[in-house]
Amino acid sequence: MLDHRRGSGALAGILAILTGVACLAFSDAVAKSLGAHYSPVQLLSVRAMIALPLVTALVLLTAGRGGLKTRSLPLHLLRGAINIATASCFYFALTLMSLAETTVIAFCAPVFVTAISAFVLRDRVSRRSWLAVFLGFLGVVVIVRPGGDGLPWAALLPVASALGYAVLMLSAQRIDRDEKMVTTLFYIVLGQLLFSLIPLPAFWRPLAAEHLAGFVGIAVLSTLGLGLITQAFRTTAAALVAPFEYTAILWATLLGWLFWGEIPGFWFYVGALLVVASGLFGALPSPRVWLRRLLRAPGTRSGEEPG
Repeated sequence: MLDHRRGSGALAGILAILTGVACLAFSDAVAKSLGAHYSPVQLLSVRAMIALPLVTALVLLTAGRGGLKTRSLPLHLLRGAINIATASCFYFALTLMSLAETTVIAFCAPVFVTAISAFVLRDRVSRRSWLAVFLGFLGVVVIVRPGGDGLPWAALLPVASALGYAVLMLSAQRIDRDEKMVTTLFYIVLGQLLFSLIPLPAFWRPLAAEHLAGFVGIAVLSTLGLGLITQAFRTTAAALVAPFEYTAILWATLLGWLFWGEIPGFWFYVGALLVVASGLFGALPSPRVWLRRLLRAPGTRSGEEPG
């Protein structure tokens, strides 16, 4: 008999990351639209100004004042600074590239996760993982296709965003596991606001009334999305939930086509397949490991079918 609590926990993590990815995809689409009028810093600052009161109210309603307490304040502040740099690069890239291309290139994050794990955290990295890194790098090269003028500089922006995202997801494992999701969400938004206010005076321009709904949409969708994804990585094995992040490519391609008529070319799909294959190959166990886990399913005895 299988451990149903473990199964329900895994399902909750998968649902969280699927919902979170969809929220971020729609938020990115709105940000791409507003990016024609406002700088990434202003987009991030205003979205945090709108989101912080909403998240604070959510914390107080669900967890009381105790929900505002954390044992990981320095880590949250560091993640806030990284988050601003990461999102700024991504939002700027959206104004220069298609939504689908920006999204796919940003998915080279597993390359950086592996590199950080090997060279910074001193984890043992298998040849299988390094092969996944190679596939991901090859996929990005196929999409960008640098010509005689070298690598298009705009493509470096989602790459930098991927680096920051990898650090954010790895750092999520350092947050106190007893900390509630709403608490983590509160400090994500607080960090965004604090660090975006520093350069804001240099980028501020008056908000147009017709854009206010878009700013509210970015605030709600991005905050909810990042919170759900962080929660999925905190509570569920990364190898299980990480592959579901690639549903963002489907959303980005669909939204880019619907709103901007962006139709990726042949090499985009080839590169995207390599990037997705890289992530799945690196995150999922080998067939032998899958078989071993199946045969050792909890409560399964020799000759007994798992139930």
